[in-house]
Amino acid sequence: MSMFPASVEATQKALEAHHYIADRGLAVAVYLALKLGRPLLLEGEPGVGKTEIVKVLAQVLHTRLIRLQCYEGLDISSAVYEWDYARQMMQIRLMEASGVREQDKVRHEVFSPAFLLKRPLLQALEMVEGKPPVLLIDELDRADEEFEAFLLEFLSDWQITVPEVGTLRAEQPPVVVITSNRTREIHDALKRRCMYYWIDYPSFEKEYRIVREKVPGLPEKLAQQIVAFVQALRQQDLYKAPGVAETLDWAASLLALDAVALAPGVIEDSLGVLLKYQDDVVRAKHQMQDLLARAQLAPQP
Repeated sequence: MSMFPASVEATQKALEAHHYIADRGLAVAVYLALKLGRPLLLEGEPGVGKTEIVKVLAQVLHTRLIRLQCYEGLDISSAVYEWDYARQMMQIRLMEASGVREQDKVRHEVFSPAFLLKRPLLQALEMVEGKPPVLLIDELDRADEEFEAFLLEFLSDWQITVPEVGTLRAEQPPVVVITSNRTREIHDALKRRCMYYWIDYPSFEKEYRIVREKVPGLPEKLAQQIVAFVQALRQQDLYKAPGVAETLDWAASLLALDAVALAPGVIEDSLGVLLKYQDDVVRAKHQMQDLLARAQLAPQP
């Protein structure tokens, strides 16, 4: 019996059962990636739910989530493997103390799998209770192009060669999801290897559903106003528009402040939850009356 959902509809329902509201287009992309055994590349602005859906997918598939967070300068020792040098040196001293001097024997002992520190890509080749793990390669656009080239080879062969040990292969390829905030373009060769989907900012109706799902206890009217305010705010000329993650943080903050409706005072007090750059905060304050008026005319979802 397959560990994957049987249809697009089943995929969408499974995600919603774990509190992730996905458009049909995203559900189709996830289903096809699982069905065809292809990596899934998700792009979109920060905070729109790219990483969250991968966490939920691991829950849906009842398997382990392995996360590789990318950054500039990411190298093989951090992403794939390295040797436990401290334990190796201790083992060498123990062998010398017990009279073992043969270099080949010492080398064979200390470069055995017992001293190999497996990083995310090597871990992803191993089955977990008979199931392949979900591998999240997060924010690939932050990594160097050299690492991207290595990743392309990994995704093609599903194997890693450790010179001292040999070639380690996946019995069954992991479920791979790659995310990018598009701070730079991902190479076409890697894109061709993947299924692709752009996650956009949600519609009012979808974001309202997300807020109601993720922040229980929030008054209905306040939820409508919060979403309408954020949607209007995204239309302003901001350095960094708030994502869904910021909407949820703001909603939870207003609930903690016992707010029942948006008002200038409570908005100004909590803008730092929603916006992370001072210029954006100042701009929002200048547009406060217009944004608040639009929020108070929030449509019924």
